[in-house]
Amino acid sequence: MRPGQWQNLDTYEEVPSVRHMTRDTDRTRTLKLARRKQGVTPGELAELGIHRQVLTRLVAAGEIERAARGLYRQPSKMVTEHHAVAVASATVPHGVICLLSALQFHGIGTQLPSEVWMALDRRAWKPALRYPPMRIVRFTGPALTEGVERRTIEGRTVSVYGVAKTIADCFKYRNKIGLDVALEALREAWRMRRFTMDDLDRFAAICRVQRVMRPYLEALTA
Repeated sequence: MRPGQWQNLDTYEEVPSVRHMTRDTDRTRTLKLARRKQGVTPGELAELGIHRQVLTRLVAAGEIERAARGLYRQPSKMVTEHHAVAVASATVPHGVICLLSALQFHGIGTQLPSEVWMALDRRAWKPALRYPPMRIVRFTGPALTEGVERRTIEGRTVSVYGVAKTIADCFKYRNKIGLDVALEALREAWRMRRFTMDDLDRFAAICRVQRVMRPYLEALTA
């Protein structure tokens, strides 16, 4: 030790190692992200340069819990009525909430689906999740990409079809969900003025259900 290196040995404190400081910083950043977005994925942490082991340590310490495959959240976070939709969108970010789940999200009709209905491209992989249960419907071309809205649920951006597009989808997939469900959605959304006929006609053309819908629209506006 050189003379004068430390003026007072009694007041000397060991400087924390860089590795320890990095771990603490990554822990703090992970918790802040989970708090802000009501959940975090390993992919989001990787983009920030945070190793997956940070999640493992936080889970072991009880500071983070696994909400679903690939999604972690703080145990004390409150969830909304659309929590399953938020989780599904976080774990399958390339999907779009559709049909019965889209109707429920928009507050149209009386459907309370026990599964999250999600549209995926025909070539996309099918997710294998324990939670939430999902019903995958294959869309292609403009029927997949048009009419998508970006909404925020529990701090996360969720892709969901708008009202007019969802109604057109309901008629296209009436054999899956029932014609009565499609008619209920059409009448209630029209009564609530949730779409314009121009928008509905555009999406009906994209979904190729204009001829199917025409008599119901004529009765609606008579």
